[in-house]
Amino acid sequence: MSSTLRDAVQMLLAGIGIPILAVLNSQLGARSGAPVAAGVVLFLVALAATAAALLISGQGGTMTRLAGQPWYLFLGGLFVAFYVLSVTWVAPRFGVGNAIFCVLLGQMVAASVIDQFGLFGAVQRPIDLSRGLGIAAMTLGLALIQRG
Repeated sequence: MSSTLRDAVQMLLAGIGIPILAVLNSQLGARSGAPVAAGVVLFLVALAATAAALLISGQGGTMTRLAGQPWYLFLGGLFVAFYVLSVTWVAPRFGVGNAIFCVLLGQMVAASVIDQFGLFGAVQRPIDLSRGLGIAAMTLGLALIQRG
């Protein structure tokens, strides 16, 4: 399997995991009556899993390099916390499909803007007609999936 195909499969699996994460954590929050506590549990499990991966991969010693990085690179944790808490609160009453639809639409818009301008050191990839039509088709497809 080529590295490009392997990367695509890994990201497809990550995408599959997002609605599963949403429904599991929203149900944990709803059933316990404590959505924020459900978020804390999710992050504790995630911390344990990533710490294990860090140790298994042999990258534990690289943690010292984090201190010299620009402050804004650490904001990703705030975005993931916002996502988890939002989906935990919203999905039980809005529906997992509707919540993920809005998340995907937001991801498409943000990714396009990031690529267009090469923000945060990303590879610059301008939005041309073909890419714009593809984004529009994805948006239409997402809307059609949620219809009804």
